Amino acid sequence: MNPYVLTILLSSLGLGTTLTFASSHWLLAWMGLEVNTLAILPLMAQHHHPRAVEATTKYFLTQATAAAMILFASTTNAWLIGEWDINNLSHPLATTVAIAALALKIGLAPVHFWMPEVLQGLDLLTGLILSTWQKLAPFALIMQLAPAIDPMLLTMLGLTSTLVGGWGGLNQTQLRKILAYSSIAHMGWMIVILQYAPQLTLLALGTYIFMTSAAFLTLKLSSTTKIGTLTMAWSKSPIMVATTALVLLSLGGLPPLTGFMPKWLILQELAKQGLPLTATVMALAALLSLYFYLRLCYAMTLTMYPNTINSITPWRTRSTQLTLPLALTTTIALGLLPITPGILLMAS
Repeated sequence: MNPYVLTILLSSLGLGTTLTFASSHWLLAWMGLEVNTLAILPLMAQHHHPRAVEATTKYFLTQATAAAMILFASTTNAWLIGEWDINNLSHPLATTVAIAALALKIGLAPVHFWMPEVLQGLDLLTGLILSTWQKLAPFALIMQLAPAIDPMLLTMLGLTSTLVGGWGGLNQTQLRKILAYSSIAHMGWMIVILQYAPQLTLLALGTYIFMTSAAFLTLKLSSTTKIGTLTMAWSKSPIMVATTALVLLSLGGLPPLTGFMPKWLILQELAKQGLPLTATVMALAALLSLYFYLRLCYAMTLTMYPNTINSITPWRTRSTQLTLPLALTTTIALGLLPITPGILLMAS
């Protein structure tokens, strides 16, 4: 892609998210979401592959539906109550439609069906943007709406997402679909705790972004999109395979890695709020996700192909890709657990 066009599109992505962050009026927030969506569409379809065009079309239709629902909710609230302010969305109908639209935008279950299919058709770097940056603006709106939403609705959305994200990834062989279901499960953790401790939601979102960035950048560096190809990665770069396995275990939430921190604090907060059943279901759902991360680690580190190799053998050529972002995100994804008390002190 032309670097000038790429600069304009990435700047538009930043502009859209900033617009939504800075807005207190529903129309301005909607405009920011639309700028965000329109800016990423050319990035998604840049390879002109039929699968990429299909994914772009699916993404556009779902995001357009969500945007129409947000407009409907805000207009309904303005008609019934006379308020366009985001914090004054108080009518039950408008609130329910708005949270359903935002759940569709970030891929929460049970409106998650578009996400694995869309992510599967994209380039890994575009998939990284879709899995991280594109979730920031809708999350800002969800956090502002949280006080007005029925707590049971948020809890059910979160529980459903963690369970669906765990079950959905079990039988997948495509790494992008596995990361899509991983994203759905992590979104569930953030939504469940939102009404009780919003600072933990932000902490979970931040750690998720760093861990997912490390996973996507590693797959991009090794040009890997299927589990079968992972089995040959160790011969190409043993050190990268070792760090990738640790990043996947961090995504699964194993101590002493960074990914354990948000899950630990969220379960602790749920227990404090008198919700032991919810905390138990969340912990069991995390085991489902952990299983398919362990499958990936097993394929990378403990298996090797027989003499007949079914896919193209990667050459040991020197990569021209920038590895500093990968090194930075990998370090953060693996080593932040010891500073948990400091993070808690800053959050309080």
